[in-house]
Amino acid sequence: MASNRHLGRIIALQSLYELEFRTSCNDESANLEDILGRNLERFEGTVDDTDFVRSLAEGTFSQQDELDATLRPIAPEWPIEQIARIDRNILRIALFELKNSVDKVPPKVAINEAVELAKAFGSDNSSKFVNGVLGTAYRSIYGEDTATTTKGADTKEANAEGVAEDHDNASA
Repeated sequence: MASNRHLGRIIALQSLYELEFRTSCNDESANLEDILGRNLERFEGTVDDTDFVRSLAEGTFSQQDELDATLRPIAPEWPIEQIARIDRNILRIALFELKNSVDKVPPKVAINEAVELAKAFGSDNSSKFVNGVLGTAYRSIYGEDTATTTKGADTKEANAEGVAEDHDNASA
């Protein structure tokens, strides 16, 4: 189940990333339902919990403005538009899970999964940046610390090391 959910998060991330990229290129035919459906179809025999994937992707997309508003003060050195597209979507997914899935997904799991996605799909420093931002988000939401976050993670330092821009954002 855990690896199935991990794959589900990858599919949600891939779908949200594609939607954002195509939208930034003025592709008016881009819509989450079609993109998500196609991506789920590719993994039809592998992902059993398609409801989880749909809920994650659709929930993250529907709350995108609220999630971005929550993220802005957490990493004030970098406007949300300057954070690499992949990192931005990882943060949104994890924050959605932190805010909405506590009864289903423990906060530490949501943060750890986001860090793993950042390691797999982000830049060299993405995992540090994602970990630092989500650790701060966790503390602001729950008012407590989490062992998953890196002690002393400095989002400004992580951003300064090149997390903020990816080549897709530079051309978008």
